Amino acid sequence: MDGPVAHQFQSPDYQYNINSPPWRKLLWVKQNYPDNYVDSTFLDELQKNVNVHTYDYWKMVYESGVITQHISSVVIFVAIFIYLQVGTLAVTHLIWTGSLLTGVGYVFCDLVMTRRHHAIERKRVVKSAIFFFSTLLGLSPILKTLTSQTSDDTIWALTVCCFLANVLFHDYVSQSRARVKIPGSLSTNAAIFGSTLLASRFDTNLDVFGLLSFAVEWFALFPILRRYLQELSPKVQVTLTILMLLVSVAMFLRISRAIVFLYMLGFCFITFICPYWLIFIQKYKNEIHGPWDEARPRLQKSKRNFFKKRPA
Repeated sequence: MDGPVAHQFQSPDYQYNINSPPWRKLLWVKQNYPDNYVDSTFLDELQKNVNVHTYDYWKMVYESGVITQHISSVVIFVAIFIYLQVGTLAVTHLIWTGSLLTGVGYVFCDLVMTRRHHAIERKRVVKSAIFFFSTLLGLSPILKTLTSQTSDDTIWALTVCCFLANVLFHDYVSQSRARVKIPGSLSTNAAIFGSTLLASRFDTNLDVFGLLSFAVEWFALFPILRRYLQELSPKVQVTLTILMLLVSVAMFLRISRAIVFLYMLGFCFITFICPYWLIFIQKYKNEIHGPWDEARPRLQKSKRNFFKKRPA
């Protein structure tokens, strides 16, 4: 070849001149080349699948536990509602058991994990808990008659939608041990609203209070404890996943074996099939990068107290 080759993008008015200077990739320099000209080195910087992440199957199976744990928590809560409605479970047992487990979980997070709270903060937590549950007990008569004019079919349909929203919009991203965020507000509000709809089907104020207090503990506080346990040890994470699976199956065996069968299929699909599916479709990913990509500015992080006045 005697000189640079213009590819098929050259304009009809372009005529190659051997005395022309070599083409440079500079927009601010006027050159004897058309605007859409590319030389023979244009594709030398082509890169394929630079940002493709390689997944490990068993690691993904392990990380799917955060999803199956949350689904199991919804299944367990629905089973508890059914047991309360048919009279198999006493509401007083639910209240005392939920309060005891919540206290144990708080002490565990406070003493074993964080070790940062002072006595005054513990008093504030206790006062807030007493005020919240007292207010909830006072509102129970109102919540009991909240949907008195609504049919059961409408309540069941709305409840299913609320719990679906809770599962879909839950924050499954694990946080660091030093900064564990509370669950997403949309997911938590959907679960509490669905629990309120279910509680409105009860006949006594104590049943309403028992289910709603347990819903707050189960959907707002228990996810925080699960994230602490997730950061504590992989064995603890796997043990909790299996334990919640067994509790869900044991509670629903007395209600519907068909639901247990569907739940087990969904559990196996999420835990074992979905990770393999994701790894399998990675080979069809074809992402290209080259000189035609937009430039990405690299912004330097601002230093803390950079503009703070220095002491004289």
